[in-house]
Amino acid sequence: MAPLADLYQVSMAYGHWRAGRHRAPAAAELFFRRPPFRGSFALGAGLAEGLRGLRAFRFSAADVAYLRSVLPSTTDDAFFDYLATLDASEVPFLQVKGPLLVVQLLETTLLCLVNYASLVATNAARFRLLAGPDVKLMEMGLRRAQGPDGALSASKYSYIGGFDCTSNILAGKLYGIPVRGTIAHSFVMSFRCLEEVQPRELPPRAGGDPMDLAALAVSWLQRVCDLLQTPPAKANQGELAAFVSYAVTFPCDFQGLLDTYCVRRSGLPNFCAVALALHQLGYRAIGVRLDSGDLAQQSKEIRRVFRACGAHFQVPWFETIPIAVSNDISEQSLEEFRREGSEIDMIGIGTNLVTCPLQPSLGCVYKLVEVNGSPCLKLTEDEEKMTIPGRKTIYRLYDAAGHPFMDLMALEEEPSPSAGQELGIRVLGRLGETTKVIPSTVEPLHRTYFRDGQVCEPLPSLPEVRTHAQVSLNLLSPAHRRLHEPQPYPVAMTERLHRLFLELRQGSH
Repeated sequence: MAPLADLYQVSMAYGHWRAGRHRAPAAAELFFRRPPFRGSFALGAGLAEGLRGLRAFRFSAADVAYLRSVLPSTTDDAFFDYLATLDASEVPFLQVKGPLLVVQLLETTLLCLVNYASLVATNAARFRLLAGPDVKLMEMGLRRAQGPDGALSASKYSYIGGFDCTSNILAGKLYGIPVRGTIAHSFVMSFRCLEEVQPRELPPRAGGDPMDLAALAVSWLQRVCDLLQTPPAKANQGELAAFVSYAVTFPCDFQGLLDTYCVRRSGLPNFCAVALALHQLGYRAIGVRLDSGDLAQQSKEIRRVFRACGAHFQVPWFETIPIAVSNDISEQSLEEFRREGSEIDMIGIGTNLVTCPLQPSLGCVYKLVEVNGSPCLKLTEDEEKMTIPGRKTIYRLYDAAGHPFMDLMALEEEPSPSAGQELGIRVLGRLGETTKVIPSTVEPLHRTYFRDGQVCEPLPSLPEVRTHAQVSLNLLSPAHRRLHEPQPYPVAMTERLHRLFLELRQGSH
C-alpha cells in the first residue's frame, strides 16, 4: 500500500530525511473546503479502507528497488534502507499524528481512499432524500463505473448512502450487500415463439401433476386482452415465450421487463397472462420493470391495469405488484417523479450515481497543521485555501430540537464546551465578528481508531455504518438537508484558536 503515493511525497520524504527532521512529531488533517453538489452536507466514508491501508503501510524490497529506479541517482542509499524499515505504527486516521516523514507519505494514499468514497456516499444520500424513505433504490452502475475498483467502491458506498441493494455480484459477495436483478431486453428478444420454450411444464406449488404453463398463459392472455380491450394478436409471441420460459425457471421470482416492444399492447398483457397462470398454480409474480418512456406516467397506467386485473379476476395481491424503473435516472428524474406523482416502488440508478457527473471529485485536501510542537499555517492569495493551524478537537453543536447547527474547532488543550454554556466563536467566512451561541448538546467528533500499529477500536459493520449515516442525515434540519439552495452549514473556531490564527498570519507578513 505504501507505493500508492505521488512521487513528490517520496521526494519530500527524502528532503526531511536528509535534514534529520524525519522523526519530528507532526500532525496533519484531511478535510474538504466546500460540501459537494452545491449542498450543505457530505457523508465521510473510507475509514475502514484507510485503516487497512495503514496496517499494510510497508515498502517491500520490490517497492524499494523500484524507487531506486525513479529517484535521482544521487539519492543516498541509506535513505532506501530507511524506507524498508518504515511502518505506520504511530498514525491515527483523518487527524494524523506521527513522525513527519510518515505523516507526509500518507497524504496521497488517504486522499485516494477517502475522496471518492465520500463523494459517492453523498451522491447516494441525495438520491435517497429525493426518493423518500419508502422507494427501494438499486445501484446498477457496474458497466458504467470507472473500472472494477470504481464499481466495487460505488456499490459499497452507495449502500452506506442509503441504497438498498446492488446488481453487482462481487460487491454482494465481498461486502454482504443484498443483490438484486431482473432480466434484460436481450433475453426477451432471444425468443421468437412459444415452441422454443423448453421445458414448459410446471407443477403446482402445493404439489400435484405438472401443467403446461405456456398453454395456461395463452388462455389467460385472451381473458386479459378482453378486459383491457386490446387485440391478443398485438401481443408479441416471442415476448410471451420469454416470460413463460423465465416463469418456468423462476416460478417464485418471476418478474417481467415490459418495454422490449409495446408496453400497453404487448408487455403488460403478456406479463399479466403469465402472472395469472402462475397464480393458478399457487405462485406469485414479484414485479415488473420499465426501462424507457415516460416512467412516471407509465407506472400509473400499469398500476391501473394491475388493480383492474386484481379486482376482475379476484386476485388481491395483483394490485400491489411492485413496479421498478431504470433508464439513465438522475436527480432531475426523481424530482419529476415527485412532481408528477407515480406508482414506482423501486428505482435502479447507474451512470448518474457511480460517475457523479454533477461533481466528479469531492476535493478533499490534506494539510500539515503542526511540526515539532509548532503550529503550521498555509497562507495564499486565495483566502479559502488558508489552513487553520494547530492540533484540534472538533465538536458538533446541537440545538434544542436535536438538529446539529454548527461544527466547532478548538485547540486540543482547550477545555471542552459544555451544553447550555454560552460560547463566543468565530464563524469561517465571518472571522471579523464574534458570534454567541448556546448549544443544547455538544458531541466530540474525533475518536482514535489506530494506535501503535493496530486498530484499537472495533469497526462497525457495513449495515451499522449505513444506519448511522441515515440517522445522521435525518438529524439535519430541513434547511441544511434540502438539495437546492440549502442554508450553509457553519463551521467555526474558538476565540483562542482564532487568536493563534491571527498571530501566525500576522507573523508571516
